[in-house]
Amino acid sequence: MKMKVVIDNQTYEVDVKNIHTRPVIAMVEDERYEVWPEMETPVGTGATAAPAVAVPEQVQSPTSSSASVQGAGGKDVAAPLPGVIVAVLVKPGDPVTKGQELCTLEAMKMKNGIRSNRDGIIASLEVAVGDQVGHGQVLMTFSD
Repeated sequence: MKMKVVIDNQTYEVDVKNIHTRPVIAMVEDERYEVWPEMETPVGTGATAAPAVAVPEQVQSPTSSSASVQGAGGKDVAAPLPGVIVAVLVKPGDPVTKGQELCTLEAMKMKNGIRSNRDGIIASLEVAVGDQVGHGQVLMTFSD
């Protein structure tokens, strides 16, 4: 579906792919964006509110089923997508190697292994099993 969107008096042509899949794929000026609408349930009603659409973020095509994401400084390991932590495989003080699985995040009924993209020592864990995390949320930090 093609539509025109005006932001700060500038018009953009947006081509939105299937709105019933997650993530929703949107093309803006030949750049691909993934949008993760979130469903919210008002307290005490059991009814589902209209989805709130997240701000689009430019993404690169995934190259494998496991993900490795770190912040700009290289010390933080961040969630590559929203989901629930179902396993934490390391603890503070543990040495890890590049490619080692650090934790498992379940998103849309799929388990995603979050792997280290460097050697180092885990300084702190910011999540525990059962925690719901958002895209880009820090999961753990390296000490060096």
